[in-house]
Order: sequence, then structure tokens, then C-alpha cells
Amino acid sequence: MTEYWVSQGNKWCEFCKIYISNNPASIRTHELGKRHKDTVALRLANMQKEGAAKEKEQKAAARALEQIEAKAKKSYQKDLASFQGVSSSPTVETSQRTADSSKCSAKPGSDWEFDSSSGYYYNKLNGFHYDKNSDLYYSAALGKWVTLEEASKSGKVTKPDIGQPSAGTKSTGAAPGLVVSKQLNPTRNTKGAPSSIAVNKRKRGDAKPKTMSKEEEEAIKAREAARKRVEDREKPLLGLYRAY
Repeated sequence: MTEYWVSQGNKWCEFCKIYISNNPASIRTHELGKRHKDTVALRLANMQKEGAAKEKEQKAAARALEQIEAKAKKSYQKDLASFQGVSSSPTVETSQRTADSSKCSAKPGSDWEFDSSSGYYYNKLNGFHYDKNSDLYYSAALGKWVTLEEASKSGKVTKPDIGQPSAGTKSTGAAPGLVVSKQLNPTRNTKGAPSSIAVNKRKRGDAKPKTMSKEEEEAIKAREAARKRVEDREKPLLGLYRAY
């Protein structure tokens, strides 16, 4: 039987980064050499340094987390103590709001009823509206807000029994807006009446009509279309806001 020669190849040393013969004698000779031993010692020293640096970073991160948790716990305890102190005693604002709500309720059998649509008190007998913030009265016959004395002249008007304003609230005396009993017509013509003062403008008899280019005509058409879109968009909003 014929025998064939087989090559043993080379072996790669991971520490020295070189190839050596792949046989026991060459491998043992290389590993006992000074170059290989120095390379292995240097690699081990670098691994120890990297491990120490990584351990130091982990300890610093753990210490920072502990400090954050301590601060968060301290802040939580402080907030909890302040919340318990506030909830144990009612605030002045809450008591004042309760007193105001009890005063604003009208007595049973009163002629005045609160109109939620207008935000005022309404008397069905005389047709007057009353605003408790300004202490003024309004009727369609007068067309303006007046005091109790002026309202009494036009009819029998009594002040509704809804309580007096709180001591901390001062009446500004400014008349509120008009009473709107129903929604305004959003499609009405909003253009004002023409002025009674006629302005005479001098016109030249020999004035020539101004010629416009095609670009100017397109710009004017675009401006008119934009103005019409704005008017159509704002028409449904008319009459939704009160003027005060």
C-alpha cells in the first residue's frame, strides 16, 4: 500500500500574533521562549487594569444611584408631610367658595330665577334681568343696564334674595353685556350703513382707464377669493361672544 506525505501546517499564536510549526517540539520551544512569556505577562497585566477600571465604574454608578434614591426618598417624605398638613385643615379659599355658593341660591317662592343661557337672574313678572357682580338691572324696554333706583321708576322691581357679595370681592360698577335671549342670525349682512357725510372727490374728465396686466388681474382675483373664504368661515362665529 502506498503512503502519502501530509503537511502538518502552521499554528497561530494568539499572544505573539505569529505562526509557528504545528508540532509538539516547536510549540513547546516557542512557549518556553522569552518573547512569548513577556507577551503573556503583558496581556495579563492589561486584563487586570481593565478589570479594575470596570469595577471602579460599577462602584461609582452604584454610589450615584444610592444618592439619587436617598434624595428622592427625602423629597417624598417632605411632600407627604406638607400634603398631610394641608388636608388636615380646610383652606380659606374652600370655605369662602362654600359660603358664596350657599349665598347665591335663591329662596323658594322667589320671583327671580337664574337663567343659565344668559348667566343672569330673570324676573318673569317685570321682565328684568339682574347681574349680581355689578348689581345692575336690564330690560328690553330700557335697553341698557341701570341701578335699582332707576329700574324702580319704570316698574315694580325688587332686589333678588341671593345674598350679598363676599367681603373680599369689590364691585367694579361696570355694566355687563347685553342680554341675548336667542342666537343671532349668522347669515345677516354685517356691512354698516353708509355714511351720511358725502365726500366730493374730484375726477378728471380726461382720465384714461388704467390697463392691468394679466398677473395683476390674477392677483386681484386671488385676493377677492381669499377675502370671501375668510368671510364665509367667520359668519358662523357671529353672536357667540358677549361684549364684556
